[in-house]
Amino acid sequence: MNAANPSEHLMQCMEVWGGNNIVDSGVVMAGLDAWVFSKPFGAADAGGDIYYVSSCATGRITRLLVADVSGHGSHVSDIATSLRALMRKHVNQIEQTRFVRSMNEQFAAMSKAGVFATAIVTTFFAPTHELKLCNAGHPPPLLYRARTRSWSFLECGAKSQAEVANVPLGVIDLADYDQFDVLLKVGDLVLCYTDSLIESKDETGEMLGTAGLLRIAQSIAVDDPAQVVPRLLDTITRVAPGNLNEDDVTVLLFRPNGLAPRASLGQRLLSPLRVAAKLFSSEPVPWPEWNIKNLGGTMSLALSRWRSRVTSGSGDPSNAD
Repeated sequence: MNAANPSEHLMQCMEVWGGNNIVDSGVVMAGLDAWVFSKPFGAADAGGDIYYVSSCATGRITRLLVADVSGHGSHVSDIATSLRALMRKHVNQIEQTRFVRSMNEQFAAMSKAGVFATAIVTTFFAPTHELKLCNAGHPPPLLYRARTRSWSFLECGAKSQAEVANVPLGVIDLADYDQFDVLLKVGDLVLCYTDSLIESKDETGEMLGTAGLLRIAQSIAVDDPAQVVPRLLDTITRVAPGNLNEDDVTVLLFRPNGLAPRASLGQRLLSPLRVAAKLFSSEPVPWPEWNIKNLGGTMSLALSRWRSRVTSGSGDPSNAD
C-alpha cells in the first residue's frame, strides 16, 4: 500500500516538517530515524490527519506529532498551518507542556464550530534517549522492545484509566494534560497511528481494535524498520475487503539510532546566536527553557543529564537504565 514513491528527508536545525498531505517518506535526524505514511481519504490531496516533526537549534530535541482533526477540507489545512506555527514556537523547548496547552486552547476556541482533535505528542531528547509522551484522546502508540522482541502499548502505567484526563483537544478546558517519560534503547521502535487502523475489520467482520492491531504487529518482521509500516498496512488490507479505504490513514514510526549530535565546540557556541537571529525573523521562536539541562547541555553532555528522571511507561521495567 504505497501513497507515493518513498523518499528521505534530512531534517535541518529549527526545521518543522510535515502537514496534512499525502506522503510516504523517511525522515533522518540526529539521534532519531522516522518513517511517515499518510494517505487522505479517497483521492484527496489533503485530509484530516496531521503529522509534524521538528528539530531544535542544536539537533538534540525532536518533537513528533500525529493528530486526527474532525472533518476535512480547507479548515483542516488552516489548522495544519496553525499547528506548524505552534511547533515552530516551541521548537527549542525540552518540556512540551506549554505546547500541548496551546494546542488545547486553540481547539477550545474552535469547539463551538464542532472542531476537535485527538493527538499524540512526543518529544525525544537525544543525549539521554528520553521520550516524553502526551496522549489527548488518541489510540495508544505501540512500543517494540528490541531486548524482548515484543510489542506492547505505550501507556502511562502510574494511573488507572479513570484517573487519566487525556481527552480530545478542545473538549474541555484542561490546564495541563497528563504526560509521562520513557527511556528508549537503540533498536526500540515507537509506532503512532490514526484510528483507521483499529477501526479496520478482522476476519469475522468485527473491528480489529487495539488488541487486533497488537496481534498483527506481533506477526510482522521488524528486521528492516523501513519496511515495518508497509508490512503492517499490507497485512491489515489483506485481512478484510475495504480495510483502510474508508478514512484517512496516517502512521508514524520512529527509533533512536544512537547517533547523538556531535557538534564541534564552535557549532555549540554558535547555536544561541542562531536562536537569537530567529527572534528577529519573520517567524520568531522563543529561547529554550532557562535551565541547566537545556542551555548548559549545549556545552556538555553531563549537563544534558542534569536531574534527568525517567519514569516507566506501561509498567515495563526495561524502560529504566
